[in-house]
Amino acid sequence: MRTRLSTRERREQLLTIGAGLFAKRQYDEVWIEEVAEIAEVSRGLLYHYFPTKKDFFAEVVRTQRDQLLAMSEPDPALPVAEQLRAGLDVYLEFARTHPDGYRIVHRATGGADREIQEIREVAITANAERILTALGELTTVTEATRLAVRGWLMFVSEAILHWLDHQTVTQDELRDLCARTLFAAADVQL
Repeated sequence: MRTRLSTRERREQLLTIGAGLFAKRQYDEVWIEEVAEIAEVSRGLLYHYFPTKKDFFAEVVRTQRDQLLAMSEPDPALPVAEQLRAGLDVYLEFARTHPDGYRIVHRATGGADREIQEIREVAITANAERILTALGELTTVTEATRLAVRGWLMFVSEAILHWLDHQTVTQDELRDLCARTLFAAADVQL
């Protein structure tokens, strides 16, 4: 028997199901019919919320990205090193407790799809700007610093994905490794 949900609740349910499926399988291996079946709704209802599979996937990626960005908003009252560690703690905890959501945001390629690339770029740019603002309190931010921060963000993304799959170090060890790596890449002495 189908459960009646509000429009907002149904949309959230569909996005949650999508996050779980897309995190475990490639885009082409996820079927809209399967999402509808799990949600116990018609395929037509799913298409009412999301006109195409691509739109659905893009909204799954966007929703997970926005959730992670909101959770990791820095506290400017903290010293820079503590802001960074706190942000890393949020990312690592999110990855640990929401591995599907983390994988969706950081593995989403959508092939050469421009919309998916733009969704990811918003996250990268937002995080880079947060970090550069904080680093600006410790050093002069140069183009080399900007490049180092963007490269560091890719490193952290890959390190967390590897950690999720293998857990060869503790969460605290990974956080500390990532923090040390940023300060070394940005040539900042603490």
